[in-house]
Amino acid sequence: MALVGDKLDRCRQRVQQETLGHRGRSGDPLYGIRRVARTRAGLLTAKQQHRLAKVFTDQRYVASATTWSVYQDVIDAYQADQPAVGKEIMTRLITKLHSGVPAGLDELRSLGQTLKRRRDDILAFFDHPGTSNGPTEAVNGLLEHLRGTAKASETSSTTSPAASSTRAGSDP
Repeated sequence: MALVGDKLDRCRQRVQQETLGHRGRSGDPLYGIRRVARTRAGLLTAKQQHRLAKVFTDQRYVASATTWSVYQDVIDAYQADQPAVGKEIMTRLITKLHSGVPAGLDELRSLGQTLKRRRDDILAFFDHPGTSNGPTEAVNGLLEHLRGTAKASETSSTTSPAASSTRAGSDP
């Protein structure tokens, strides 16, 4: 998900630069929808849907609209009620992005290559629903905490009170 969201942001930024000649500023159409574009379509309010539709109907922003559509497809795959349905959506999406992305959609071409290369890993998520790397991350967090504690005790020996105290009898 993070990879697809990053490609969406990069596409929006590239199109912004190409159409207006500068990075996003308040009042710029694509800059104004940057957060709305990262929201699942089913969660958008009527006002947000109107804002997106208003921007995406402009032909200058067709690349951003296409990338947003792919982003929504990935969300649909991961949010599918049945893992088999999600896997089917994702398989079709990987095939589509790898084989038929038109010129000018560099971010989607790059995404298609990455998804094709990582196809087995991505689709494995749907074969093992409910799996998590949370326990592994918890152990890694504890190890890093212990490593930080160990480093702190190593450095504190060099800054002992005896080493930092002033000589007796000297005037400050």
